[in-house]
Amino acid sequence: MKGKLFSILLLFIAVTAINAQDATSFYDYKMTDINGNLVDMSEFKGKKVLLVNTATHCGLTSQVSEMENLYKEYKNKDVVVVAVPSNDFGNMEPGSNEEIKEFIKEKNITFPVMAKTSVKGEDENPLYKWLTNKELNGVMDSEVSWNYQKYMIDENGKLVGTVDPKVSPASEEVVEWLKK
Repeated sequence: MKGKLFSILLLFIAVTAINAQDATSFYDYKMTDINGNLVDMSEFKGKKVLLVNTATHCGLTSQVSEMENLYKEYKNKDVVVVAVPSNDFGNMEPGSNEEIKEFIKEKNITFPVMAKTSVKGEDENPLYKWLTNKELNGVMDSEVSWNYQKYMIDENGKLVGTVDPKVSPASEEVVEWLKK
C-alpha cells in the first residue's frame, strides 16, 4: 500500500512539474478564492491584473483601501485587482480564511480575494513560481520580498513587471501602466 501511495505521489509531482513548465501565461493557472471556489485566471482574459500578496496585520495594510479605490476607478476599464493573502512574512496573516473574510467585510472590499496561500518557499503557490521565475514567465526573475508586492499582468496574460511592497498601488507607475 505504501509503495502504491508513493508511486501515485511521484506521478502527481511529475504531472504538476510538467504543467508548471508548460504554462506560458497567467491564464494557465487556477487558484482557490477566499470562499473556496476554484478561480481560473483565464477568467481575467482581456484585463490588466494587479496581483498583490496581502496580510491583514502588516504595517502596509492601509494599501488595501488604495487597492479598493483603484479597483473601483478602473474595473470598468478592463482592470482587476486581486489579493492573495499570505503568512510568509513576519506572521502577519496568522488568521484563517474565515477571519480574513471578516476583515474583507469590515473594509468593504469588492475586488477578488484568493484563499490564503504561500507566495515563497517550499510550498509556494504554482502561480507565484511562474511569477518569480524567468524560465517560466519569459520576462524576469523576481523575489517576493514582503507583503504587498505587486505583480502587473497585461491583457494577454503576460507578466509586465513588479512593484515594490512599499510603493502605493495608486502610484504613478501603476496608474500610468493601467492607463496605457
